[in-house]
Amino acid sequence: MTDSSDPGTRASLEKDPSEVAEMFDGVARRYDITNTVLSFAQDRRWRRNTRRALDLKPRDIVLDLAAGTAVSTVELSASGATCIAADFSLGMLRAGADRNVPKVAADALHLPFADASFDAATISFGLRNVADVPLALSELNRVLKPGGRVVICEFSTPTARPFRTVYMEYLMKALPKVATTVSSNPAAYVYLAESIRAWPDQAGLAKLIGEAGFSDVSWQNQTGGIVAIHKGIKKVS
Repeated sequence: MTDSSDPGTRASLEKDPSEVAEMFDGVARRYDITNTVLSFAQDRRWRRNTRRALDLKPRDIVLDLAAGTAVSTVELSASGATCIAADFSLGMLRAGADRNVPKVAADALHLPFADASFDAATISFGLRNVADVPLALSELNRVLKPGGRVVICEFSTPTARPFRTVYMEYLMKALPKVATTVSSNPAAYVYLAESIRAWPDQAGLAKLIGEAGFSDVSWQNQTGGIVAIHKGIKKVS
């Protein structure tokens, strides 16, 4: 791997944690503006809809995993709940240092929280980047109270075939080119495009969530299925 200040830094689809963390350190400085440009400002609506899906109450304690610069955590905090931003990229957390929410360095595969610590948990555009998705889902289940809600906002598969074709062309060709003009690490977006393309569709992710111990799993497509917001409830034993 090259140094994280090198504009060519990226991770491979092997999802080595150190590579992924280094890559996100490299994109941290302009991460938020890059996401807004590449999503045609749809990222803001996806954050709002994620908050609504969590149905947060003022007394809830919420984990925002893979929170990056904590822009998503600030959105969740609009509910009045206590929201904690967690991410394993220190560069991303530093980039969001001016956002007034609690921040914790945390590995999704070994969360530094006790069992049944949270009323709700969410991860947006981060589950796709972990090395062991079932383990990450199991960890989210572990730290939730019985009956706690999990919401996963992640890139998915467009439902209309013609739109899906156009979208995949954009992912693999246009997205890296656009990233060159706005990102502090354009090469990372080649990996991001590849990881989106390799990710399970809506039903595939729902199956993984159910296998991790969540019930009542459902999803709501966003922007024609480019993104899907999955919901589940930790089973009460």
